[in-house]
Amino acid sequence: MAASSSSSAAAMARRRQQQQAHFLIVTYPSQGHVTPARHLARRLVHGAGARATVCVPVSAFRKMFPTDDGEMVVEEEEGGGAVAYAAYSDGYDGGFDRAVDDHTRYMAQLSTVGARTVAGVLRRLRGEGRPVTCAVYTLLLPWVADVARDHGVAAVAVFWIQPTTALAAYYHYFRGRRDAVVAAAESRDAFAEVSLPGLPPLRVRDIPSFLAITSDDDPFAFVLSEFADLIDTLERGSGGGDLPTYVLANTFDAMERDALASLRPHIDVVAVGPVLSFLHDEADETKTTSSPNDLFDHDGGGYLDWLGTKPARSVVYISFGSSSVMSKNQVAEIAAAMADTKKPFLWVIRKDNCKDDEDNTAIKKLVAAAAMDGDGGMAVEWCDQARVLSHASVGCFVTHCGWNSTVEAVACGVPVVAAPQYSDQGTNAWLVERMGVGVRAAVADGGASERNLNEFVRRFVSK
Repeated sequence: MAASSSSSAAAMARRRQQQQAHFLIVTYPSQGHVTPARHLARRLVHGAGARATVCVPVSAFRKMFPTDDGEMVVEEEEGGGAVAYAAYSDGYDGGFDRAVDDHTRYMAQLSTVGARTVAGVLRRLRGEGRPVTCAVYTLLLPWVADVARDHGVAAVAVFWIQPTTALAAYYHYFRGRRDAVVAAAESRDAFAEVSLPGLPPLRVRDIPSFLAITSDDDPFAFVLSEFADLIDTLERGSGGGDLPTYVLANTFDAMERDALASLRPHIDVVAVGPVLSFLHDEADETKTTSSPNDLFDHDGGGYLDWLGTKPARSVVYISFGSSSVMSKNQVAEIAAAMADTKKPFLWVIRKDNCKDDEDNTAIKKLVAAAAMDGDGGMAVEWCDQARVLSHASVGCFVTHCGWNSTVEAVACGVPVVAAPQYSDQGTNAWLVERMGVGVRAAVADGGASERNLNEFVRRFVSK
């Protein structure tokens, strides 16, 4: 009798496990993709009671879990639940070296090898009694939809990790406005107006930089074909009898009402943002929180202790994200502004920001001089940005204006000084000014801003 009861309980547990919604979130091997994917996974686990597995390329998985020799890791969450991480191969298990590798060849390998190995992950999860019920993927991975449907996954969605305004710009570019956008871009006038259906007036500098590409010889020309394929996939009714591919947009109505409205007649888009799991963590200043498993090594917790010694809203936080590279001229301009304003600063300068030892030495001297001339400063190679922006001592954020950084700054109430570099960053800077949460002070490669960086830092940071 006892054995029979135990067997029935085990069978019921297996059925509940198989019936539980299970999201597989497949990402590109970039910190800017992995970070929001992890936030989404945690929110699905805690907010929806679902199961979530974040699927990253082998190169990223090895950086996130350097001591683990397997292909899957499960991280238990406080308060119950867990987020799993699985590795798939993109054909570049040693990582992509942008100094020597070719982007076009990489994308071809990613779609071929990635499709095969993500299929293997789906089979493995099903075999373990945890079948995937919804496949979600970040940008540049449209092949995931076909792989998921071939393996019986009931629903497919894109996790849009840029502003919805950028998605609307891509949509209208490929649906009748390409010639008008190209004509504006060819004028070489960053302030030339671009008119897109349903959106407020934009200028060339406000649209995604890839839409301003006018030559097939441009090294990023391949990106346009990737977005063209994505728009074909997303457009409602384009797949015949196929189920729709939904868009989960990391935004909210009050932030991008116009863009969402312009897309909804054509694409199944749902605003689910801001998807920031740390907003839902219980505050506990006495608790020691370990650094997240990022693709970069953190500089310990010393910078948080340093922030704790500074007055409220006094520190300038400077970071240009995980992929933008600052030139020596750009570093010199920001360093001069910090020395002139005499504000304490925390500056993230990644190890791979420097092209060689000479460049590294020069940049370190600039930052050190700024710290001596001003009210002190600290440079780190990487940090827990959510904890920094949440810190009471931070008064403003000088940023490349990537979407993750933009949403985090808005959520934490930290004013933004935007210095966009490429991709969607110009669009983000436009949104920052439109919402009144910051200003655009583009740091030019030549070292001269079109607007005064010092003025903006002084405006936002307490005296």
